[in-house]
Amino acid sequence: MQELTGKEVEVRTMDISYRGILVEIGERDIHHLQAETGWIVVPVEKVVEIKAV
Repeated sequence: MQELTGKEVEVRTMDISYRGILVEIGERDIHHLQAETGWIVVPVEKVVEIKAV
């Protein structure tokens, strides 16, 4: 996943998809996904898929 850092990605959960620049991935959270609407933090246990856009 570290190869996606700095790239535009789509992060999918069971409920919603987020799109933005992946700044950092932590052990518990996807940290600092920079989206048009601001900064987003998604708990890792809710992530279904992360892919480059």
